[in-house]
Amino acid sequence: MASNPAQQPWLAWLYLALAVAGGVLPWLSNLEFMREYGASFDLAQFIALANANPAAESLSRDLLVGASAITIWIVVESRRLQMRHLWIVLLSAGTIAFAFAAPFFLFLRERRLAEMARTGEG
Repeated sequence: MASNPAQQPWLAWLYLALAVAGGVLPWLSNLEFMREYGASFDLAQFIALANANPAAESLSRDLLVGASAITIWIVVESRRLQMRHLWIVLLSAGTIAFAFAAPFFLFLRERRLAEMARTGEG
C-alpha cells in the first residue's frame, strides 16, 4: 500500500536538495566551458563538444530522450494536479539545467500532493 505523501515531508526536501545540486553542478561545468571557449557561451561549440566522442554522444542522447519523456510527463502531471508555476520549471530546464528542473518539479509536486491531502482535494 502506498503511503500518504503528506506523511513524507522529508521527500520534498530531498527533491529540493537534488534540485540545488542539479543547478550548481552543471553550471560549474558551464562556467569552466566559458573560461576555456569564451564567455559568450557558444551553443554550437557546446553541442559539438557534447557529441565529440561516443561516450559524450551517448550521454547527450540519453539526456535528450529521457528529458523529453519527463518533460511531457511534467506538463501532463502539472495539469492533472492543477499545479501552479509550471512555467518556472519549463524555463529553468533551458536556462539552469534539466538536472535542476526535474527535481524542482518533484519538490513542487510533493508540496501540491500534501496540500491536496490537507484540503481533501483529489
